[in-house]
Amino acid sequence: MQPSAPASTPRYDERLTAPPLWWAIAVLLGLSGGLLTLPLGLLPMLASVIFVAALAGAGVSAYGSARVRVVADSLVAGDARIPLSALGEPEALDAEQARAWRSYKADPRAFMLLRSYVPTAVRIKVTDPADPTPYVYVSTRNPKALVAALGS
Repeated sequence: MQPSAPASTPRYDERLTAPPLWWAIAVLLGLSGGLLTLPLGLLPMLASVIFVAALAGAGVSAYGSARVRVVADSLVAGDARIPLSALGEPEALDAEQARAWRSYKADPRAFMLLRSYVPTAVRIKVTDPADPTPYVYVSTRNPKALVAALGS
């Protein structure tokens, strides 16, 4: 018996992982928690280091687990699944344009999968007349590849 092949392989797949510095900060938070409980003794201090570092690491991991994928007829951005038929022409944004679209040009009705540590993005106009969302903003480290996957 052969394992079944996946229904559709992604044309684009990216995980917006947190930078290494964020993991170092999680470790430092764990050490800080240990220093706070040092007067209570060695065992509480070690438990505090482990607990606080694990909690901070879980937070960094959860925030850095967002995925951007183009699968079959959908754009999957985080928890959202958007049909490609509802989207217009994608636009790759360099760092300066991405900063503008996530600050003073931003529309509060837009769907944004935004990660501050990823400088570039893709903006896609929503063409579905029934949807009040004007555009989708997706942070990505490789905007040209995402635009190519959306266009194909």
